[in-house]
Amino acid sequence: MKLRALAHSRTGDKGNTANVSLIAIDPADYPRLERHVTPERVRAHFAGIVHGEVVRYALPTLGALNFVMAQALGGGVTRSLALDAHGKGLSAALLDMEIPDEA
Repeated sequence: MKLRALAHSRTGDKGNTANVSLIAIDPADYPRLERHVTPERVRAHFAGIVHGEVVRYALPTLGALNFVMAQALGGGVTRSLALDAHGKGLSAALLDMEIPDEA
């Protein structure tokens, strides 16, 4: 199942760091997101794009996870030759991540 079935995302970027939040559409799905969307899985999902550390901040009251990804923007939005290397592109890519279907 794609993350987009359970969550939406918001992003920001500063320099070469991307900040991507993942917010459960239904708060009942938050524990599932917390179980399956780990910093390790996010870093693997962005292999070749994110070259630094991925730190996850859990915000259970909001039903959200926030990921801060270092060295993720090709040197920074104003320096990168990539067409859409900044936050919006990364949030769409994160929502494409697969997580296990749970009955």
